[in-house]
Amino acid sequence: EDEQIVAEIMRRRFFPPLITHKPWEGFHFAGHEIRITEATDCYGAVVWPSALVLCYFLETNSKQYNLVDKNVIEIGAGTGLVSIVASLLGALVTATDLPELLGNLQHNVLQNTKLKCKHQPRVKELSWGIDLEKNFPRSSCHFDYIMAADVVYHHPFLDELLLTFDHLCENDTVILWAMKFRLDKENQFVGRFQTLFDLEVISNFPSLNITLYKAMRKGKMKA
Repeated sequence: EDEQIVAEIMRRRFFPPLITHKPWEGFHFAGHEIRITEATDCYGAVVWPSALVLCYFLETNSKQYNLVDKNVIEIGAGTGLVSIVASLLGALVTATDLPELLGNLQHNVLQNTKLKCKHQPRVKELSWGIDLEKNFPRSSCHFDYIMAADVVYHHPFLDELLLTFDHLCENDTVILWAMKFRLDKENQFVGRFQTLFDLEVISNFPSLNITLYKAMRKGKMKA
């Protein structure tokens, strides 16, 4: 079953028939053809399999996880694929990443959502753990969903990542997080995450070493 679903997910990706001056990949999600411009010199400007797993889940579980008019933030949005799919499914999305990635992120979001979405998504800078209350004040920023795909890898900002989840997540916020397991040090982040949040596995793909989690603040997960 794992291999069948993974094959279906990967069939959603397609490539340009001819070499172009700007590298891009195409995807079919939410009834749309999505073209993502990439860059090969930066981790954050490439579409990783965890993003495809999360997009497939959002599309195929759109009744259970109805995003219409929901306030969604994606952290570590990268190329913007997850934010674009959530927008096409009706959400009001804030796509965030580091300042050096915002130009490409904005380009992809605008190219794939303009005149196609109920709510035009926003692109905003978010450096994990920095100026969180200033840029995302808890008094005025309420998110129904936090989306994250492949935000845990070999980087020195795991403490800041956990702080960011903590700041953005309220008692009724649902976190949907696709995690690729790589190295023990990064994998230990899951245990640290569970000190603040209840965690539920909603999909597991051993062939990709990817697990999709649902999380909420401790004691707030609905049965």
